[in-house]
Amino acid sequence: MSILIHSLQNSPTYFVVLASIIGLMLGSFLNVVIYRLPKMLEREWRQHCAELRAEKTVTEPVFNLATPRSTCPQCQHKISVLENIPVISYFFLRGRCSGCQSSISLRYPLVEVLTSILSGFIAWHFGFGVTAFAALFFLWAMIALTFIDIDTQLLPDSITQPLLWLGLLYNLHGGLTDIHSSVIGAIAGYLTLWSVYWIFKLLTGKEGMGYGDFKLLAAIGAWLGWQLLPMVILFASVVGATVGVILILSKKLTQNAAIPFGPYLAGGGLLALLWGKQINQIYLAVF
Repeated sequence: MSILIHSLQNSPTYFVVLASIIGLMLGSFLNVVIYRLPKMLEREWRQHCAELRAEKTVTEPVFNLATPRSTCPQCQHKISVLENIPVISYFFLRGRCSGCQSSISLRYPLVEVLTSILSGFIAWHFGFGVTAFAALFFLWAMIALTFIDIDTQLLPDSITQPLLWLGLLYNLHGGLTDIHSSVIGAIAGYLTLWSVYWIFKLLTGKEGMGYGDFKLLAAIGAWLGWQLLPMVILFASVVGATVGVILILSKKLTQNAAIPFGPYLAGGGLLALLWGKQINQIYLAVF
């Protein structure tokens, strides 16, 4: 073990390669989280509603991140170990189920490749150490939340809330920022979007965003500190508005349709994680 740690410390290439391989495997697991977690929450909500209405609850088969085994949604063919190798299996199967030949979404290998590339980049950017491992965890949470929000417009508390507390815990003795900035970042992150939500609702009578967005920005603030929140919000707002306008003009989205804001907050959070302090320094030097 000590030989491995010594090699990773003295050879950045080894660490980058290892992080990329782990990212590839984690990308496969994140695909499971992205698909199953919303369904798990939906089952839980149905059960709670039935209990509140004093209805007889029906015992459903176990469904969590580990059980049952992954199957084809079309023919229920059970995915074998060889068919579950990240990226390789997709190309070996030519993007089709071996049971019924229905197409497999390209999103699965894309999430795996994206996670692998970004994991390797973070390993290169931070180098071997605790900071890199913390940044990798932050990255993986952002990827999961991004695609869950795209699919369902949900940002599950089961990810955002632990992420917030872990950010505070990691910064307790100075991780990515000091604990003072971390605590203020969590508070400011939540209250900023909470205030925007209520101002928009009072003016229009509509809800402009969900509570999950507040919690996600609070978690980002807890990890990165309050100083980087303006950059995250600016990035998310500009990119989100630009994408929304493009989709409306291309008639792929109606004017009143809801657009998930979580992916843009996550993108802003990753940008701030990697280059936030440098961008702030450039901004202050110019203005």
